[in-house]
Amino acid sequence: MIFLTVGTQFGFDRLVVAVDQCISDGLINCDIIAQIGEGSYVPRHMKFVKFMEKGEYDQTILNSDGLISHAGMGSISMAFSMNKPLLVMPRRACFKEVVNDHQVEIARLFEQEGYLLMAMDEKDIPAKITQLLQFVPKRREAKFQPILDRLNQFLWGSMNGF
Repeated sequence: MIFLTVGTQFGFDRLVVAVDQCISDGLINCDIIAQIGEGSYVPRHMKFVKFMEKGEYDQTILNSDGLISHAGMGSISMAFSMNKPLLVMPRRACFKEVVNDHQVEIARLFEQEGYLLMAMDEKDIPAKITQLLQFVPKRREAKFQPILDRLNQFLWGSMNGF
């Protein structure tokens, strides 16, 4: 099963339509469960809800074989923490889905590092979906020591200035 999620703040019809079309075209042969938010498009080829409670959302990710999502850090972090294959399509400023293209930069960086797959727009979705279930993401491990070192340097540097 693949879980499609667009996050909890806004709908993302471009992504939902693209995935629904892939199902209609026979490019996806497994079950899709979608959390579509407040979008205006109503999927015709997959099970969907507008929103899920946190527990159900987490369990759906855990039970999934892969995720399709916008490139929001909440969804990306969840996929990383559960080591799930992830395909993202960034929300874009040119479509007034976000105020800037930060999701493009985030997705591009994580794809270059091997953590996820990125579809820049709808035309990329069919090819990337075929890759998703075979994709093995590079495991991401948090590295706290550099952050702690910088904080320590800042704090001790600030104290020496008094």
